[in-house]
Amino acid sequence: MRAIVIHAAKDLRIEDRPDETPGPGQVRLRLATGGVCGSDLHYYNHGGFGAVRLREPMILGHEVSAYVDDPGDTGFRRGQLVAVSPSRPCGACKFCLEGMANQCLNMRFYGSAMPFPHIQGAFRETLVADGSQCVDATGLTPGQAAMAEPLAVTLHATKRAGNMLGKRVLVTGCGPIGALSILAARRAGAAEIVATDLSDFTLALARRVGADRTINTAATPGALAEYGADKGYFDVLYECTGVAAALAGGIAALRPRGVILQLGLGGDMTLPMMAITAKELDLRGSFRFHPEFAVGVGLMQRGLIDVTPLITHTVGLDQAETAFRLASDRSQAMKAQIVFSA
Repeated sequence: MRAIVIHAAKDLRIEDRPDETPGPGQVRLRLATGGVCGSDLHYYNHGGFGAVRLREPMILGHEVSAYVDDPGDTGFRRGQLVAVSPSRPCGACKFCLEGMANQCLNMRFYGSAMPFPHIQGAFRETLVADGSQCVDATGLTPGQAAMAEPLAVTLHATKRAGNMLGKRVLVTGCGPIGALSILAARRAGAAEIVATDLSDFTLALARRVGADRTINTAATPGALAEYGADKGYFDVLYECTGVAAALAGGIAALRPRGVILQLGLGGDMTLPMMAITAKELDLRGSFRFHPEFAVGVGLMQRGLIDVTPLITHTVGLDQAETAFRLASDRSQAMKAQIVFSA
């Protein structure tokens, strides 16, 4: 089978890799579609992010949908479209037993260089997965089903925020995670959503999926200042950039006892601790997901969340590097996907 393998920054190759044999409780899948994620881009553009660096060649990819080729003993049927969760917690460590599977001490998450040897990813023509990873995606397109993973990230963050009904929400960064955060917050009952970014292209998509107002902070760097009057305006901040300046600007616009959801992973940042303390703000990290994956698939199937506007580019496997280049350009792309099979 062919797989998309990263060797170092800007060294992306399509290579032959051996097929795997499914065991009990596993399925063999024929990959349908894979979406290029922000972490994939960090490996492609920089060889990693923060302290996480590539130390060996690694198959990329964790946002995928697939067709069941061999269902084994799982109860799935041959040819069935499934969304494949990249989250494979051990189920036995202390955090799994406490109901925090996303914090698993022995997590095997597709396409991750955090452990060594690295966890190989899902961008391959055939994939063996646990039946528990697969969620029936009947009624969705392969592209929509492949969006279940990033949607789950924002659903987990929204759950971390607590009650969203009637809240005023600020989203900093309108890449795929920011745009999906808008969809998740609105579905959870947010009354007003303002989104910021540096790109008019992504901001236009943010408006299309539900933002009430968008602000280009490159063109109007002081535009958020109006929300800082009287100790702030917003109840919840989805910080999706991982950039210290965006976090600081968002904190200035939060009202006392507001909630900061930090989703962006850009490395360590300097925090305005005086403002966090004086406003009694809650800073809540949000990392991956687990049960939210199936929830996201269900929301899409019932038409309660529509991710289709965010899929801006689709290319074939032979043009895989084109997808990575497109996904790196926020002036023209939101979510670039790679088609492995029809």
